[in-house]
Amino acid sequence: MMLNDANTGPAPEQRDGGLSSEEAARRLSEQGANEIVEQREGPLKKILSYFWGPIPWMIEAAAVLSALARDWPDFLIILTMLAVNAGVAFWQERKADNAVELLKKKLATRARALRDGRWQDLPARELVAGDLIHLKLGDVVPADVELLKGSGLSIDQSALTGESLPVEKSASDPAYSGSIVRVGEMTAVVTATGMHTYFGKTAALVERAGAPSHFQQAVLKIGNALIVATLVLVAIILAYGWLRGDPLLETMQFALILTIAAIPVALPAVLSVTLAVGAMTLSRLGSIVSHLAAIEELAGIDVLCSDKTGTLTQNRLVVGTLALIEAKDTEQVLFAAALACEPESNDPIDTSILAAVKGVDNLARAQIDKFTPFDPVSKIAEVEVTLDGQARYIAKGAPQSILAWANASSETQAAVEVQIDTLAAGGYRALAVAERIGDQPAEVLGLLPLYDPPREDSAETVSALTKLGVSVKMVTGDHIAIARQIAGQLGIGSNFITADKAFAKEHKMTASEILERDGYAQVFPEHKFEIVETLQSSDHLVGMTGDGVNDAPALRQADVGIAVSGATDAARAAADLVLTEPGLGVIRHAVEEARRIFERMTAYAIFRISETVRVLLFMTLSILVFDFYPVTAAMIVLLALLNDFPIMMIAYDNARPAPRPVRWDMRRVLILASVLGTLGVISSFGMFWIAESIWELPRPTIQTLIFLKLLVAGHLTIYLTRNDGHFWDRPFPSLKLFITTELTQVVGTFAAVYGWFVEPIGWTLAFIVWGYAIVWFLINNMVKRLVLHHLVGIQQR
Repeated sequence: MMLNDANTGPAPEQRDGGLSSEEAARRLSEQGANEIVEQREGPLKKILSYFWGPIPWMIEAAAVLSALARDWPDFLIILTMLAVNAGVAFWQERKADNAVELLKKKLATRARALRDGRWQDLPARELVAGDLIHLKLGDVVPADVELLKGSGLSIDQSALTGESLPVEKSASDPAYSGSIVRVGEMTAVVTATGMHTYFGKTAALVERAGAPSHFQQAVLKIGNALIVATLVLVAIILAYGWLRGDPLLETMQFALILTIAAIPVALPAVLSVTLAVGAMTLSRLGSIVSHLAAIEELAGIDVLCSDKTGTLTQNRLVVGTLALIEAKDTEQVLFAAALACEPESNDPIDTSILAAVKGVDNLARAQIDKFTPFDPVSKIAEVEVTLDGQARYIAKGAPQSILAWANASSETQAAVEVQIDTLAAGGYRALAVAERIGDQPAEVLGLLPLYDPPREDSAETVSALTKLGVSVKMVTGDHIAIARQIAGQLGIGSNFITADKAFAKEHKMTASEILERDGYAQVFPEHKFEIVETLQSSDHLVGMTGDGVNDAPALRQADVGIAVSGATDAARAAADLVLTEPGLGVIRHAVEEARRIFERMTAYAIFRISETVRVLLFMTLSILVFDFYPVTAAMIVLLALLNDFPIMMIAYDNARPAPRPVRWDMRRVLILASVLGTLGVISSFGMFWIAESIWELPRPTIQTLIFLKLLVAGHLTIYLTRNDGHFWDRPFPSLKLFITTELTQVVGTFAAVYGWFVEPIGWTLAFIVWGYAIVWFLINNMVKRLVLHHLVGIQQR
């Protein structure tokens, strides 16, 4: 155990009578209250921060342009979008900040302290280093303390350290704030309070933790590329219109509409909808998403650090295969051990023994004459019973204490020590049972190995994640032998090291050194945090699972923090993903679903960038080279409106999960989108040349032809961007995406044929445009395959 530095050590003369009120007040003013302090930004400052950054600037610029052009409907719509985006972000971050608040609730609110020579109940926040306090069964330890005197304590500190069993404490041992007294009573002196406690340092790590979202970075990169391209080309159009003497207001209005159509102001919203739909799917699989961006991160995690107790294991004790010493059979050992248990208690050891002897009928035949509960000092529980007219004396407890109780022979002691070493090597904690019948010599019946068994699906999940390219590492506060034993059963491996060796002050582990090990044992929250942070510094995406307060800092720092079923409130609040079903099986399905969602988001990003290139570059070159506006402002608005429907359905598209972790490859996205966009520009100029030079159509009719071509070809591009293969490869488009895409194309076709807001062109020209778009669609499909093949070749080299 680690003992935190004391704020101020108690003076020896103060121990007998405790502190005086004056001295306590002085120390309270120096040390601060015994509570977790958190640094919070004001709500107004936090809200305003959501209006600052490239994406908000982009939306705000569109709003300013709308106001200058007195286009008030667009102005109000854009402002509403900006406010909604900020509100959603504020609400999500507010939920994450609740982790520290929930940690505070875990602390004791009252404490029994000796002040001014008398015992009194005080608010726990008023405790100071040097206070004498009294701890008893059921108390939450209110501060870090050093135990002084009493019957000894059995303390449950699993939520703090991850240890699966209660820890026995005696005089001079430390006890930590937030742990729970299960057995015994003792007085103690406070050694540290508030943020100086073990618990406080854990809360401080939670406050400091937090990795930037790769999803947000990718969105910013996409947005920045489109902003720069759009503003440059729009500036060229404005300058050209001014030099040509076009009416300034008319040019401004056209530039405004073109800017709104080209700049993806809805990019964050569309991607958020895709993530939200994915979150609903994950909820049906048994996991609640508290941070939408974590879905994208989950698709790319390549390392999963998993807590053991309550995560990979069931967090309950089970009796293993008994080691017989002097008993005839295992039933004799279990029967005696069961008689030395308290059925009405909630002791985990007694519960496991009683569960192991279910079906034994003659327990009720024994008459309990006297029962002495487990004493943390003697480390023994005793019972006197009468069975079949004979007096029997039974003891169970720590092996060395039982050997002394039974006055065991040297041969018996040697046999017990051999079995203890064997069980310890296997990761078992041994409990000895002895019995004396009447005046006969006592016998050491045998040893009961206790362990926390793995969850039924843990091994299968570890294997499945490994096949998906995710390296699973066990990070636990338990003893290294126990960690090795469980990891071996799960197929994780046995190359473990303890935290004190791995994180020695003279050596800071690198990411490669961390990955060489299969796991880490006897770790504290700061070690889990350091493991995650070090891996992230080497460009690894890290998932972290856990269930206790001790896991909260690492859960918050990880790219994807996963709180398992039954986790503490603090762990759930710090996590991005909260599992509602026992076990880790849902993580495998969550990773696969996240990779499907990632494919959908990538498809949308490529489509949106290619459309911006296609429309904006074609418009700019048409104006500069041919002195011709190829589409009207109304056509741009109609085109943008009809585009919105199918791209929203991308969130519901069928997708195949990648076999390995996936990352945003912006080079690949931008190259493919640019190629498809450029091909769209070439095909659009081809249509313009045919219509003007061969068919010699009037300019208004040409504008409608171009509008229909941009609509049909643009929607067909969705089918190209949704996978890396040919457009006909499986999985096929979802019914929602297919119907919506084709329906909007039909609506646009009717608008062009019958002249809804545009010059009518009739069915003949409409069918020609469709045929022309389909031919180019097939050409684009072949070019896409060549580009992707070339990019893969470059990556392999």
